[in-house]
Amino acid sequence: MAAAICWRDSCAESPWWEPWHIPSSLPSQAPRCPPTRSGLPNFLAVALALGELGYHAVGVRLDSGDLLRQAQEIRGLFRTTAAQFQVPWLESVPIAVSNNIDEGELARLVQEGSEVNVIGIGASVVTCPRQPSLGCVYKLVSVRGQPRMKLTEDPEKQTLPGSKAAFRLLGSDGSPLLDVLQLAEEPPPQAGQELRVWPRGAREPCIVTPAHVEPLLRLWVQQGQLCEPLPPLAEARALAQLSLSRLSPVHRRLEQPELYQVALSEKLQALVERLRARGPQ
Repeated sequence: MAAAICWRDSCAESPWWEPWHIPSSLPSQAPRCPPTRSGLPNFLAVALALGELGYHAVGVRLDSGDLLRQAQEIRGLFRTTAAQFQVPWLESVPIAVSNNIDEGELARLVQEGSEVNVIGIGASVVTCPRQPSLGCVYKLVSVRGQPRMKLTEDPEKQTLPGSKAAFRLLGSDGSPLLDVLQLAEEPPPQAGQELRVWPRGAREPCIVTPAHVEPLLRLWVQQGQLCEPLPPLAEARALAQLSLSRLSPVHRRLEQPELYQVALSEKLQALVERLRARGPQ
């Protein structure tokens, strides 16, 4: 049987506990005082007492302070107490943590040696505080079939002219090599054939031979109307997860990730250089 043990506490008052008489999956919450000095001894006392009656605590939750360090200290006390009172189940009581956990703290909590079993993800991850808003601006790329581009002193703000297609070039193991942008009228890249492309920011082209080619652009809306039914949310989520899983760890790491490479076809690169040389019209 399993029972959750809950209590409330403040630094000025002695903690009190309230055992649930009906088995429950609600874990106990360690108080805001240092848990190893106040909350944990009370938790262990109650857990051991109820353990003799056949009830096992389902876990503890930490929500403040250094969560990684506290979890390690608590796990050590669980193991010591389990050995002293010969209650093996106490060693593996789950430890849950929550407290505005962001990507950096999440990586820290899952590192080797962590004793955290459950992580409560909240606003710091799901609301994307590093990029709280997404600004989108339409840029003119073609007028009556004639390519147009924005010229500016800031290279990052220059647009790419003409209607375009995008393809992902994959290696033999299915991992992405790079994405290539080309003019819509160009034939798509072919698997097994050499392709000369211009990586963004590079001064020289490079040669790449993809084992597989995936088209990235798909027409969903035209003149304000859906061209086909939108996929279910589960299908869109699965595609996003698959795409992320294919990325190299050097692109996915939190600290100093490498930029994913995007290249232009020779024809698109030549058009950019021609319009740039022509200047404003």
